[in-house]
Amino acid sequence: MYRVASASEYLVITGSGIDDIKIAKKAWVFPGQTYAKFDITPVNYTFDVQAMSAEKLPFILPAVFTIGPRSDDNESLHKYAKLISPLDKHSHHLNELVMGIIEGETRVLAASMTMDEIFKGTKDFKKEVFEKVQWELNQFGLWIYNANVKQLVDVPGHEYFSYLGQKIQQEAANQAKIDVSEAKMKGEIGAKLRDGQTLQNAAKIDAETKIIATQRQGQGKKEEVKVLTEVKVFENQKEAEVAEANAELAMKKAKWAKESQVAEVEATKAVALREAELQKEVEILNALTRTEKLKAEFLSKASVEYETKVQEANWELYKKKKAAEAILYEKEKEADAQKTIAEATLYSRQQAADGELYAKQKEAEGLVALAQAQGTYIRTLLGAFGGNYAALRDYLMITGGMYQEIAKINGEAVKGLQPKISIWTGASGGGEGGDGGPLKEVAGVYKMLPPLFETVHEQTGMLPPTWMGKMNVKES
Repeated sequence: MYRVASASEYLVITGSGIDDIKIAKKAWVFPGQTYAKFDITPVNYTFDVQAMSAEKLPFILPAVFTIGPRSDDNESLHKYAKLISPLDKHSHHLNELVMGIIEGETRVLAASMTMDEIFKGTKDFKKEVFEKVQWELNQFGLWIYNANVKQLVDVPGHEYFSYLGQKIQQEAANQAKIDVSEAKMKGEIGAKLRDGQTLQNAAKIDAETKIIATQRQGQGKKEEVKVLTEVKVFENQKEAEVAEANAELAMKKAKWAKESQVAEVEATKAVALREAELQKEVEILNALTRTEKLKAEFLSKASVEYETKVQEANWELYKKKKAAEAILYEKEKEADAQKTIAEATLYSRQQAADGELYAKQKEAEGLVALAQAQGTYIRTLLGAFGGNYAALRDYLMITGGMYQEIAKINGEAVKGLQPKISIWTGASGGGEGGDGGPLKEVAGVYKMLPPLFETVHEQTGMLPPTWMGKMNVKES
């Protein structure tokens, strides 16, 4: 018969004349061959893969894989037809197979990378997962048409990505604030700079104007001012020399006073420091003395308590050990006794079973011998009667007392009934000649009817119908 597959299906044919399998869209299926159809439509598999990084940090990788057989590769179709097509595309077994491959490769890859490498290199991580999963699926003839690996998700109780996102978000917010502040600062500085430059330029122009005016107006006073200035400079120089001498003297006085005060303070502090050091050494020695005293006191007490507890524990352990050994010995003896009883019971049952089997075998042998003897007896009797089965039966019934038993049973049945027995005969005895022929027989029957009717009436009270005649009934 001729078979045709639909657009998304293939025929897989096996049987006589085909070495392995034959895959076709349409083909003749001959006697001795079987065929099946398999669908190559891709199926979506949604997973939440739980993995762990090299730092033992767990995370969840949500993923959606679109997987199906590869229609443009004949080898992949053969693998899929032999390994996967007998299963339903949505079966639990196929779902576990694909999920096991994806989870296994994802976990192995994640275990070799740190969380920072996975988070920063998400694209490369997804690419590695895709390649490794595809390599495993090739042996089943499956092809990944599309793989959508979603954003990594934290496992409840391990919020690494949440905290990392908060950190990055906070750093971005802080950087944005810094950028805004810098821009605002630059704007304000620029504005102030422009205002300052404006004022400077205005002041410069005003100054230059005043300078020019002053130059014009004070050109005549220049010489006068020059002379006055030279006089004032000379006076200031003299005053400066006097002030310098006074300042130098004051500095020397202050230095001497400072050195004197420092020497006094150093002497005072040195005495206090030495006193503190000595006091510290005294306190250390006192503390060591008290420590050694307390150590000796409590250590000796603890040692005694420890030895006591150890002895008590050893005694308790010894008692429990001996009790356990006694219980174990008792259990072993009970087990041995039960084993002996069980063996004796088994032996007695085996002997009884053997005896019963022997008795049954002997009984069966006796029955076989009896049957053989009875068969020989019956064959001998049958031969004696010349093969007459009726005569043999009557003989067996007579010798077996069956007729006596039947008579006894019938007698018991009518016992106490007091039946009335009527005896009548025909008109003539059977020994007479055949004179009269059939009419004589009919006359005999008619002679028997009256006593028969009378007997029926006496026993049942019933009368014969009128058409058969009347009967003289005696009134009692």
